[in-house]
Amino acid sequence: QVHLVESGGGSVEPGGSLTLSCVASGFVDNNGCMAWFRQTPGKEREGVASTHLLGTTRYLNSVLGRFTVSADKDKKIAYLQMNLLKAGDSAIYYCAARLGVCAGLRQSDFTFWGQGTQVTVSS
Repeated sequence: QVHLVESGGGSVEPGGSLTLSCVASGFVDNNGCMAWFRQTPGKEREGVASTHLLGTTRYLNSVLGRFTVSADKDKKIAYLQMNLLKAGDSAIYYCAARLGVCAGLRQSDFTFWGQGTQVTVSS
């Protein structure tokens, strides 16, 4: 069982930056994938970015060049650095994890979920 706790959400003006963190407990080794999803009311949860604990990353096209996902494999913490934020990035952001390789950015690819953290981009 992997337990995930997110932090770092908040309110920011358009063009601003935020960094989300996700602390994972329960990984027994570094063969695991962590990801960030986001969801707004009435919409399906959308995969934003994923990273294997050993470094392979994947991104949603609309965040390429603005968001950076990374992981500290020793501390089992995943980060999502978000720059040039837009109003359309406002959502609840969820951390997700699975054992083994990063298979994709669909909800069904991930087994474990955090409780979510709100990100609001508004002037």
